[in-house]
Amino acid sequence: MELYIHTPFCVRKCAYCDFLSFAGKEACMVRYGEALIRDVRNRGGILPQSGNVTVSSVYIGGGTPSLMPEGFYVKLFGEIRKNYSLTSDAEITIECNPGTVTPARLSEYRRAGINRISFGMQSADDGELKLLGRIHKWKDCVETVRMAREAGFDNVSIDLMMNLPGQTKEQFSETIAKALELKPEHISAYSLIIEEGTPFYGRYADHPELLPDEDAAAETYENAVRLLAEAGYGQYEISNFAKPGYECRHNIGYWRRAEYLGIGIGAASLIGDRRYRVMPDLENYLVELSYEPTETLTKRDIRNETVMLGLRMNEGVSIPLLQETFSSEYAAEVARKMDAFAAQGLARKDGDRYGLTVHGMLVSNAVIAELLEE
Repeated sequence: MELYIHTPFCVRKCAYCDFLSFAGKEACMVRYGEALIRDVRNRGGILPQSGNVTVSSVYIGGGTPSLMPEGFYVKLFGEIRKNYSLTSDAEITIECNPGTVTPARLSEYRRAGINRISFGMQSADDGELKLLGRIHKWKDCVETVRMAREAGFDNVSIDLMMNLPGQTKEQFSETIAKALELKPEHISAYSLIIEEGTPFYGRYADHPELLPDEDAAAETYENAVRLLAEAGYGQYEISNFAKPGYECRHNIGYWRRAEYLGIGIGAASLIGDRRYRVMPDLENYLVELSYEPTETLTKRDIRNETVMLGLRMNEGVSIPLLQETFSSEYAAEVARKMDAFAAQGLARKDGDRYGLTVHGMLVSNAVIAELLEE
């Protein structure tokens, strides 16, 4: 099983962000940390209170987890180890924003047992960072990685964002080049998505001419894949690239539909065929744990998720596994459709597995939509 911990606090809400996060709520952080520990102890109110629960990965996301009070993570992981059996090689990740960590905090994370750190850098261009509403500059990114290395982190991931307003392929290539100088073990490279309800939506939703067009966006993505491959980063998912052996095991668990328990407001859990989600109300969460109505997944839901998530990964989907898990008829239908996509250059066949080509990943939503059962 995997464990996800959500911390929703930010210094400032970024202009593109629609994640469940808040700025200006610092006064709630101590109480929120106590609520997280409460739910770690009661196993999210979902899992049996007795018996062994083995956890192979922990991911602390946000928000900006590095804003939590000093000493919190040592206390949190003390409770995690009391209530769960962490495997000896558990991958334990914390997300941090450049400029929000210090040597003392990084040392604390190491004492807590955190062994992987992910920095939301987004760009190496200070003008682009300002446009996005980020609180840091590129020099802060360089300094933050240096501090992380000195603290003993040997598994560093950085997030980058492409296809920003006015951004060219050459500009994103420069961001990649500067990011590679930091020698991270893992790079996530995402395309900007204009989400409803964000400042960017009000600014750009009715003005697509201010964003790179479809062809330019595709060229930037394909160029990024090439540059990262040349630098030794294997693409293992649509937006994720890693040096050999440094793929994010926690996220791979999601894409393979491993069971996971989510702790914190808005956090989701998948236990068996049931999906749970904590209510997103911060004030209520500080008082008690409550969930939205539980969703029980149908066999069709599970089939659709298996194919949709599998095709996000470079390894693709296994036809024998679909046959074993579901039915020969279903596996044959998926294979038939994937053969048709392969003929269009959108998919590739490797033995008894099908995956998407780089071009197919560009239109993955449309490809996957054709495979989903209604």
